[in-house]
Amino acid sequence: MNLLTDFWELFFPRCCAICGKRLLGSEEQLCFHCLSALPRTQFHFSEENELAQSLWGKLTIVRAGAFLHYAKGGSVQRLLYELKYYGNSRLGRFLGRCMATELLPCGFFDGMDWIIPVPLHAKKRKLRGYNQSEMLAEGLSWVSRVPMLQKVVVRRQFTETQTRKGNYERWENVKDAFEYTSCVDLRNKHVLLVDDVWTTGATLVACADALKGIPGLQISILTLAWAGET
Repeated sequence: MNLLTDFWELFFPRCCAICGKRLLGSEEQLCFHCLSALPRTQFHFSEENELAQSLWGKLTIVRAGAFLHYAKGGSVQRLLYELKYYGNSRLGRFLGRCMATELLPCGFFDGMDWIIPVPLHAKKRKLRGYNQSEMLAEGLSWVSRVPMLQKVVVRRQFTETQTRKGNYERWENVKDAFEYTSCVDLRNKHVLLVDDVWTTGATLVACADALKGIPGLQISILTLAWAGET
């Protein structure tokens, strides 16, 4: 088996998603240097971190976190492009595991019943081949042992990309885009909503709004990257 792997990697070497260098046998997706150099936010050490503060007056949450700082042209942008546009679903699972491994010791997942990835519209999912938020959620679930829940929230409206929109346009673009399907009873549950990147929070808040009115429901939020204003 090792000979077959060595032969395969001779022609198709595994390379770091950031720097492009060939990975060592013990490395996965990222080389050790790039993994250790990722700009972590450390938001999980503060209940009143920047992401949580940006939700004040918009959404009541239990916890809010983002794993990495996003900067245009930086390493995190490369990861997001690799995950969203270059078909690297394994990178999503890997980063989900990395997030969970670092957040688990501080009790971030304590009391959570379900992990819910922000859904893609069926048309966009077909074009991409997978939901990047779902890949992150799978990795989170694998380490945290909090089960992932799919199809409880669906994206009914096919919306334009948020990338080049202003703040107001982002909120209007996803308004009423999500719907709670009631396929699972969420009364008195604590759910973690997971998305890839936080810019204005419009998508995640719209997703959470679809769950309004469920008695006793508690919501926490986690994203891979934080691109909000500081």
